[in-house]
Amino acid sequence: MYYPDEVVEELRSRVNIVDIVGSYVALKKKGANYFGLCPFHGEKTASFSVAPGKQIFYCFGCGKGGDAIKFLMEYENITFSEAVQTLAERVGYRLPEASETPDMRRDSDLRGQLLEINRLAGMYYYRCLRSPRGSVGMRYLRERALREETIVHWGLGYADQSRDGLYRFLREKGFRDEMLRESGFFSFSERGVYDKFFNRVMFPILDYNNRVIGFGGRVMGDGEPKYLNSPETRLFDKSRNLFGLNFAKRSREKHFLLCEGYMDVISMHQAGFGFAVASLGTAFTEQQARLLKRYVNEVLLTYDSDAAGVKAARRAIPILRSAGIEAKVLELRPYKDPDEFLKAMGAEKFQERIDHARNAFLWEAEAVKQGYDLQDPAGQTAYGNALAAMLLSRFPQELERENYLRAVAREQLIDADGLRQLVRERGGAQQSALLEPQYRTTARFDRERKKQISAIQKSERQLITWLSEKPEIIELVKKYIREEDLSDETCRRVLGLVYQQLPVNRILDQFRGEDAVYEEVAALFNGDLLSGESDEFAFKRALEDVIRNICLHSLNARIAGETDGRRLTELFREQSELQNLKL
Repeated sequence: MYYPDEVVEELRSRVNIVDIVGSYVALKKKGANYFGLCPFHGEKTASFSVAPGKQIFYCFGCGKGGDAIKFLMEYENITFSEAVQTLAERVGYRLPEASETPDMRRDSDLRGQLLEINRLAGMYYYRCLRSPRGSVGMRYLRERALREETIVHWGLGYADQSRDGLYRFLREKGFRDEMLRESGFFSFSERGVYDKFFNRVMFPILDYNNRVIGFGGRVMGDGEPKYLNSPETRLFDKSRNLFGLNFAKRSREKHFLLCEGYMDVISMHQAGFGFAVASLGTAFTEQQARLLKRYVNEVLLTYDSDAAGVKAARRAIPILRSAGIEAKVLELRPYKDPDEFLKAMGAEKFQERIDHARNAFLWEAEAVKQGYDLQDPAGQTAYGNALAAMLLSRFPQELERENYLRAVAREQLIDADGLRQLVRERGGAQQSALLEPQYRTTARFDRERKKQISAIQKSERQLITWLSEKPEIIELVKKYIREEDLSDETCRRVLGLVYQQLPVNRILDQFRGEDAVYEEVAALFNGDLLSGESDEFAFKRALEDVIRNICLHSLNARIAGETDGRRLTELFREQSELQNLKL
């Protein structure tokens, strides 16, 4: 769908990008801007910036940038029109009826058809479960003590053993093979087309708007793999979704329960704990942590109590912490998982475990201890070193680290002074090793980009950065530099728009649909400023240098192509005057 420029501008005027981005990313104010860890690439040092003055974001690490609409498009994997609608809902702005451009219509149609395929697939599986051929699936769900209303609420289904039942069903609905390939439900080969899901109980995965975007399937019998998820599609990115979140977000609890599997989530919701979610058959990700941060500040890990569950919990704890979420751990032993606990002990006892959930770090210290022989002095030393390493990696702030050091020393009956000395020794040895990789990660994109541009392009880009930061110098710069004086085509286009004094968001709009150029333009508005920009004299001298460089480069190109003697004399005179330029 297409929304007129004036509608988009009105929406932008009602949006604060810091509020929008801040609901996904933990931001801290530094000077005029806000910084946080980039949600689009892994990093340890915050290189992701949000500029409230320009209402744009930019990552100096990976180069992603744009306005609030672009952020939602990238983060939620949605179209421009969907991002506009989402923003409008958040700020309470009523959008007019929209029209569509041909490109938008094609993309919208494709996503719409994929959503319809997923909806129909859910209906097909649901009906199969309730037919005679779905008896094996229904028996499994009954054995797992799921009530009828629970099965209906979650839209559970069954993929039968026909191998092409869903394919034939969707073909009868009018979908062609080209679209069915996009859906990810089928395997196409010379031997024919086959359903990827068969003989499985099916769990629909819904997005935040309660639309089916994928499925998880649990095999009936001894087949492999035990669980199978939909592949990644235009609709489904398992690293950015959580099973059950569409229901859990309605709860008013201060925390969510994070589980390993579909059945754990469903069992907990059935037992009255409607704030449980699960990652989708993969290791817990940074994107999922940031998604949780939109709704809660505390997460209780309810992973299986076996070795694999402990390992998964230990992986999730630092990820949650980096997203600004406090993690706690539910002790489920002697039971393997939440579903087993609930069946054996009931909801009241489970609530008691929630009320007494352990601090994640103290739980982790206890879990790590199981790998050491504490009757052996060497084992005691190794355990102390492990705790020191954990304290350093988890708590960069000294006061917080000291608080946890005293707590773990008290609980584990370890000499606090000895542990403190180990922390100091390891901290000194690791400091230089920690700093350098972080710098490399943060600066990689910026350095690679700068290596590929010439000195004159650097001047042109610097000029545009300054013009966007200091619009009061536009009229002054206009006296010396024309659009055609710039050598870089993108810079020429941007300069023309800057000279019209359009807002940054409006300028970025001109490059929407040109992804590579869009990011390049976003980089122009987030370039390096003169470090001493508060020193007006220094800035004036730097501006003179940039104007002189650009004008001389343009003038030299004109001289090289000029054959008229009189005109050459004039150009040489201009060249001499530029050498002595003073603003």
